[in-house]
Amino acid sequence: MAWPLERGLVGPERPTMRDVEALNDVFSEAFTDRYRRDGMSGVRVPHLHPLIWRYALEDAGDGAMIWRGADRRLAAFNIVHHSGTEGWMGPLAVQPDRQSTGVGKAMLQAGIEWLRERGATTIGLETMPRTIENIGFYSRLGFLPGHLTVTVARDLPARPAGRAELLASGSAEREQQLHDARALTARLAGGTDFTREITLTRELAVGDTVLVRHAGRLSGFALWHSAPLAAGRTADEVRVLKLVAQDAAAFESVVSAVEAAAHAAGIHRVTVRCQTAYAEAYARLIARGYRVYWTDLRMTLHGYGELRPAEGVVLSNWEI
Repeated sequence: MAWPLERGLVGPERPTMRDVEALNDVFSEAFTDRYRRDGMSGVRVPHLHPLIWRYALEDAGDGAMIWRGADRRLAAFNIVHHSGTEGWMGPLAVQPDRQSTGVGKAMLQAGIEWLRERGATTIGLETMPRTIENIGFYSRLGFLPGHLTVTVARDLPARPAGRAELLASGSAEREQQLHDARALTARLAGGTDFTREITLTRELAVGDTVLVRHAGRLSGFALWHSAPLAAGRTADEVRVLKLVAQDAAAFESVVSAVEAAAHAAGIHRVTVRCQTAYAEAYARLIARGYRVYWTDLRMTLHGYGELRPAEGVVLSNWEI
């Protein structure tokens, strides 16, 4: 759907891997400019690794949207995702010299409509808590501030405790694991389904999934990536994108399994983006030795808020 824009901007179009260099340019310039305006002029945001872009674009499908100027140069993008009924937008950015042209509003409206058409009951995004301009902009479009997502990290001991059951290589066993993961997530957070992301992560070899069981039944799992975020860098951390656990004991077991999987892969740092709505899970991570190094503000569209499970933990990363 085309939305009316100023200065000859047109879109949305669906990007391909041929657009990655242009996506990286807009991503880096927009976020570097944002840091500069927030008083952090020494920060230069690097380009994302092409594998990370491929994962983002394939996960989003036709929810990946770009806008171009009359000269066909990429001006803005919004990568929109849904995991069943959970929908979110990110990354999204506008070229600094194209801001205040209407494209920011248009790409948010397009993302909202795309998610509504797919039955999303949660529609959200994340932004930096100190960025009052962004918070105000999103608020004027109907987004309400919620809790924080706190990124915590731990440098692992030489031999972390626990073991890791990974996603199986055999198709029959893997299908059963996916079925179990889907059923557990649905029991805790009806409508949410992370199995597409689990499958895509394995197919692109950007990470894996650990699973833990109690009395033979799946009690928790975590989807993680180890591919470097920044172009030109090596894998130096395991990043947990999704974590589902039926109770506190399962949560501890899942985190231990992630740490064991990281150690087995020769990686000695684990990061978890923990939503502070899960205060007990956050406290458990801190008690394990995880330390805070970043925060994001979670915002959801009015009428499309998050539904916290009555039991268990369902952490869902709204950043790539």
